[in-house]
Parts: sequence; structure tokens; C-alpha cells
Amino acid sequence: MGFLDKAKVAAQQAATKAQQGVAQGQGKVDSMQAKRAVDGLLRDLGAACYAEQRAGGSREAVVRALAALDAHAAEHGPLDLTGSGVGAAAGEPTQAGSPAPGGSAPPPPPPAQPPQSSTGGGTPQGNFTLDDL
Repeated sequence: MGFLDKAKVAAQQAATKAQQGVAQGQGKVDSMQAKRAVDGLLRDLGAACYAEQRAGGSREAVVRALAALDAHAAEHGPLDLTGSGVGAAAGEPTQAGSPAPGGSAPPPPPPAQPPQSSTGGGTPQGNFTLDDL
């Protein structure tokens, strides 16, 4: 095998690797675009649900958002809800400060009270006036 033959084989291998890299990169781009689309659809669903529950919004907006999510899932496969806090089981924390799906928010903790000191370092106990000083 001559020098030119070896160079030709090396060039073909490089071209094949480059095509694989481009295909892999395109797959990542497609995946990110699909994730961004799901994030937008989930945001729209959340906004529609909030509007329906708290601001007198229509049920039709919720139904449209659900239909859009169903269509996306039919085209791209099942939705990946693991990173969004949506797929957690009831009772499990989803994100810091947010209630679990289907549940209600836990009551806030009671305000902290300063510790009572029995060494006399705090407010004196008893019936004192300024004349006693």
C-alpha cells in the first residue's frame, strides 16, 4: 500500500468520525429543543391551572395545555418529568418551599422566641420603678 492509499484511508476515517460527531451533536440539539418545548408546555399548563383555580380562568385553557402536552408526548415519546419536581410522589418534597403535588403546603414554622435566661442577664423580674435606682 502506497503513501497515497494510506492518506486516502485516513481521510475516509476522519470523514466518517466527523459525520458521527455531527450526528451526535444534532441529536443533542434536538434533545435540548424538545426539553425546552416541554418546559414551555408545562409552564403554560401551570399558568392555566393557576388562572383557573385562583383568577377565574377557563377550564378550556387547561384542556388545551394538556392536549398540547399529549401531542408532544405522542411525537417525541414520554415526557421526562424527573428534573422539574412534577413527578414526585405525594408527600415527598418537590422543590424547596413548594408543596407536593395534590397536597397542601405545610404550615410555616412558629416564630423563634428568644431563650429565657435565669441568670438575671435579661429583663429583671418584679415591680420596679425608676425611683428604686
